[in-house]
Amino acid sequence: MADTDPAAAVPVRFKSNYAATRKIEPFYKGGRIQISRDGKFMFCPCGSKVNVVDVETGALLHSLQQEEEEDVTAFVLSPDDEVLVTGSRALLLRRWHWREPSCERTWRAVHTAPVATMAFDPTATLLATGGCDSTIKIWDMTKHYCTHNLKGSSGVVHLVEFHPDLSRLQLFSSCIDYKIRIWDLSSSKCLAVLEGHFSAVTSLAFADGNSLLSSGRDKICMVWDLETRQSKRTIPVYETVEAAVLLPEKGDFSQLGVKKQGLHFVTAGSKGVLRVWDVATAACVHSQAVPFTLREEPSEHSLSQCQFVPARNEILTVSMEHNIVFYDAHSLQLRKQLTGYNEEVLDVKFLGPGDSHIVVATNSPQLKVFELATSHCQILYGHTETILALDVFRKGLMFVTCAKDRSMRVWRMGKAGRVTCVAQGLGHAHGVGAVACSRLKESFVVTSSQDCTIKIWNIPESLTSKAKAALISSPEPLHARVTERGHDKDINSVAVSPNDKLLATGSQDRLAKLWSCSDCSLLGVFSGHKRGIWCVQFSPVDQVLATSSADGTLKLWGLRDFSCLKTFEGHDASVLKIIFVSRGAQLLSSGSDGLLKLWTIKTNECVKTLDGHEDKIWGLHSNKKDDMVVTASSDSCITLWQDVTEIEEKEAQAKQEEQIMKEQELSNLLHEKRYLKALCLAISLDRPHTVLTVVKAILREPEGRRHLEENIVRLRKDQKEAVLAFLVTWNTNSRNCHEAQAVMETLLKHEAPDSLLQFSGIKSAVESLLPYTERHFQRLSRLLQASTFIEFMWQNMRLADVAQQDQGTP
Repeated sequence: MADTDPAAAVPVRFKSNYAATRKIEPFYKGGRIQISRDGKFMFCPCGSKVNVVDVETGALLHSLQQEEEEDVTAFVLSPDDEVLVTGSRALLLRRWHWREPSCERTWRAVHTAPVATMAFDPTATLLATGGCDSTIKIWDMTKHYCTHNLKGSSGVVHLVEFHPDLSRLQLFSSCIDYKIRIWDLSSSKCLAVLEGHFSAVTSLAFADGNSLLSSGRDKICMVWDLETRQSKRTIPVYETVEAAVLLPEKGDFSQLGVKKQGLHFVTAGSKGVLRVWDVATAACVHSQAVPFTLREEPSEHSLSQCQFVPARNEILTVSMEHNIVFYDAHSLQLRKQLTGYNEEVLDVKFLGPGDSHIVVATNSPQLKVFELATSHCQILYGHTETILALDVFRKGLMFVTCAKDRSMRVWRMGKAGRVTCVAQGLGHAHGVGAVACSRLKESFVVTSSQDCTIKIWNIPESLTSKAKAALISSPEPLHARVTERGHDKDINSVAVSPNDKLLATGSQDRLAKLWSCSDCSLLGVFSGHKRGIWCVQFSPVDQVLATSSADGTLKLWGLRDFSCLKTFEGHDASVLKIIFVSRGAQLLSSGSDGLLKLWTIKTNECVKTLDGHEDKIWGLHSNKKDDMVVTASSDSCITLWQDVTEIEEKEAQAKQEEQIMKEQELSNLLHEKRYLKALCLAISLDRPHTVLTVVKAILREPEGRRHLEENIVRLRKDQKEAVLAFLVTWNTNSRNCHEAQAVMETLLKHEAPDSLLQFSGIKSAVESLLPYTERHFQRLSRLLQASTFIEFMWQNMRLADVAQQDQGTP
């Protein structure tokens, strides 16, 4: 099957452990996102917590977790970035020092229904909360009390904003009656009601002290004069608008169609693109290009949020699919894209010449390509139904996907990391559930389907050539070279041998089969699993096939006689994926119980079990260097695992060398009778027996008790606590009880009771010491009684002997 690997002559370094170095997990599940004033941090609500994300790296820094685990209904960051306030379904408000993170204060919201929206005033001293109970509360954040209770709204108050001019003390709000109310905080009265929208008002933006821009789901934006409190202009935007953002008056926005002075704003809504509008002419002066995939189903890609980030000079948008995108404010060119929620992850593979990316198939028709260094995510459109599996060619620049839409697609990564679809194959009668690439060259692809057939697709040379592939404008159609009915039930997995001559399939019919790649002729059948086979994999160095099954076992099969060579048992659930690591000497398997297991083939031993997921692990792949593994699970998490075998070996060796050095130093100190240093060193080694050796050496000296007392007294508190823990162990053995009691006597004599009570573990120590001490005391009492009796007998014997001598005296 496979040619002999020249590297096989080099001794195989077996792996013993992997450590999770990074997790790509859901950090945003809907709600308003906020950015810090410096543009470095992003705050995303996710169920019962607010996640703090580093914008540059996309890394989750920490979470502000509600104690009662009730969902966060609203939150707001203060204008000075110092504090963050959350409101939960438990009707509690929490003030967070988010950099720590720690909760500074918790108080009742006073609302009778959850808080729906919040806003700080420009000074961060007043907080407005709009509730589902139709009321608005104003809170003094300095003195911590409610200053206003504004009533009069109809239904849920979903929008509150303070006027930016501090001298006005005005609050603007909107609720489900589509009206904008202006509240005077000096008198707690509603000054005016701005009527004009016929659907929910989604955003308010202050152009200057006397102009207000509002957007609504009634497909219009309105500009209001705050002096006359009348509408100055109504702009029809022909889409449901979720947010309208004013462009700064200073700056060059000529690329966005801004040719003259005046108010311009950007809208985001149901069409899924950003559009720039001129207030003076009510005309759209610029619109983002609409990808062809968005033209068909725009509702799936509609935007739910939009905001201007001055510190980054970018515009942030959030889509209904929880994708967060940063655009250059002057050109609307995409700068960065993060994905907040992945749903169920079905497959994952390393991608790129240096495994710099990972490509992920989630429970959706979109494909996601993550750049590991920055977490920047490309979202690839093409498939129309859920993508089920993917595979990457050896060079890492081309990969293949297959989906429920009965198609397979070939994708190519360009020099800049941009991925495009270069080919598409149609022909299966049902969803395509498994795919495998040729291993030597980018020459063919094998797919298998729920229609129980196997198809082999040739890849034309025009797709593999970089120069020619760059000229492809639309996916090239592919046609299957060979079609063969392979199994009686769904085919779950397909694999190509390292020399591209064989392919293997695993099916729900409990069989694995070996086929010729040239004509798809059947070469043999592997029979032995008790339930359906989930994965098949060729060894990279031996003529061996590995299979994993729903019966919880892994099996190795010989390709010459199709016999079962080994069976690995240890998983308590279905084994969904397997890969060879350590140049074919070990196996790594993933199960539906969320566990990873590392197996050594020669010994049949499970070396390590890794618990990194809470649900089925569908995706498992190793990088080219064989020092990192990526896993993907139904729990929406993608985990990167680093091989830490060598690191742990070095740490263990260094620790061993350090121990030897310390023991030698201890021996020298005892020889030199430097007992205090010896005692401190023995305690640092954390070995009760070594400390006992030092104590015995001290007690053997003339006036040993006094020396021991002097040394124990001079120890630090933490060292005394350690000695106390050690003497509990010594005291259990009658051979060492004298040393334990001597140390205990010193501690009791020189430590006040209040001081002893502060020792960590003092309660358990006393509980352990009492019964053994009592037993030692009883033993000494019996020994004393026995010695007294012997002394009595000896005295009597001496008296009798003296009497006999007296009688025999002449």
